Amino acid sequence: MRENTPIIGIIMGSDSDLPTMKSAIAICETFGVSWEVAIVSAHRTPEKMVEYSKTAHFRGIKVIIAGAGGAAHLPGMVASLTPLPVIGVPVATKHLQGVDSLYSIVQMPKGIPVATVGIGNGENAGLLAVQILAVNDPDLLKKVQEYRQNLTQIVQEKQTKLEDIGYQKYLEQL
Repeated sequence: MRENTPIIGIIMGSDSDLPTMKSAIAICETFGVSWEVAIVSAHRTPEKMVEYSKTAHFRGIKVIIAGAGGAAHLPGMVASLTPLPVIGVPVATKHLQGVDSLYSIVQMPKGIPVATVGIGNGENAGLLAVQILAVNDPDLLKKVQEYRQNLTQIVQEKQTKLEDIGYQKYLEQL
């Protein structure tokens, strides 16, 4: 969303992380929250990472979502350089399925927190970023509450369908 000054920064270490991070972008769009997206590698473009991290709050960014696989240093390094909340998204990797990324992101030293979502869960990262922003935005808070109510409704509809057609027919439709 480019119409407004971005308030959520969505960054990733490589373009191969974009399939994971696209759901964070989709959540921003669902809630009407302005965002920007960038490839910012902790290892291949460290100067860009430092510049991005140190200037994000001056540019209007309020929350950073950082996706990374493998060594997954990006979320932690960004968190060490910015005063903003950082949400790490461990990206599934070829050999270790993202467990390596998860461990790297959650094992931050005291004083440098990184909120971390499940492996490959860009959607929850987007939701957490929106919820952080909703603390000071009553309209956004209302949208979050409506989103949650919709989730409840979806589950209730599934339960009704399960009861109506039985588990075997339900399974056939999955």
